[in-house]
This record gives sequence, structure tokens and C-alpha cells, in this order.
Amino acid sequence: MSRVGRLPVELPQGVEVSADSGVITVKGPKGSLTVRISSQLSVLQDDDVLTIERSSDHRNARASHGLARSLIANAVKGVSEGFSRSLEIQGVGYRCSLEGRRLELTLGFSHPVFIEAPEGVSIEAPEQTRIIVSGIDKQAVGQVAANIRAVRPPDSYHGKGVRYQGETIRLKPGKAAVSAAG
Repeated sequence: MSRVGRLPVELPQGVEVSADSGVITVKGPKGSLTVRISSQLSVLQDDDVLTIERSSDHRNARASHGLARSLIANAVKGVSEGFSRSLEIQGVGYRCSLEGRRLELTLGFSHPVFIEAPEGVSIEAPEQTRIIVSGIDKQAVGQVAANIRAVRPPDSYHGKGVRYQGETIRLKPGKAAVSAAG
């Protein structure tokens, strides 16, 4: 049996779950999410605990058991607490600003880059060098944060660019360091 799949999912106060032919709907104080699971899996609710069980030991059922449990657990956490990703901008003249739901990035290109926040995801810029992406869908929040980082990923020689908060960049030595050592 799957180690992840057999773990129970605890339901916090105010979260309701309903299952209907492979579609799980999770409703909470922050909104509602739907998760599609395999028809070979079933969700059992006992008070405030969800367990995901599979009907057989078929290869596809085993493969999707842990995935379905993780997706449901993420949906439960999303509608109760929400998810957020923080990014930081490093570099001389690199900055960001927010115009409504549109993020404007000035990252050393000849033009500013605009990123529109999709439905269900909010973008904040508390400082010119910090961006906070938040929402209830973990996949959508992570994808928007990855798209922002992909505009100008950190440079491996100077460390300039957009990075996740707390991300460590291993800087390469430049030509001067190599010739001085040799």
C-alpha cells in the first residue's frame, strides 16, 4: 500500500468535502476547489478524517493512490489557510510595481515586462524588491511564481535576477578569479 496514500487527511473546522463519481469538491472559508481522482479510488469520510482507498492493486490504482491523497490534502489546506510564495529581486535598477492586478517588472530589458494575475491568484508588491504570490490553489500559485522567476532567473555569475525567498544561488568564479588562482 502507498505510504502517502494511506495517510489520513484531517479536516479543519469549517471545511466540507463532498464526493461525486470521481470529483471531490472541497469547500472552506477561503473558497472551494474541485479535485478529479481515478475511478479506481474511493474517498471515505469519518467525522473530520478522510481516507483514500483503492478498489484493487492494479498498477494504475497504485500509481494514483498517493497522488490523489496529496491533491486532496492540498485542496483542504488551500481552502482553509491558503498558499503563498515569496520572491525577491536583486540587481541594480531591478524593481517591480503593481498596477491593479498587473505586475510590472523592470529587470534590465529595454522594456518593462507585465504579468497579469490569473483568476484565483493575487500578487502583492510590498516593496520594490519583493513579490508575494498567494491563492488557494497550490499549483496555480506555484506556476505564477515560476513564471515571474522565469522572466529573469538569477545570473550564475553575479546573482542578479528574480529568485524565491531563501533560495541560495551558487555563484561561479569569473575569469579574473580563475586566472589569479592559476
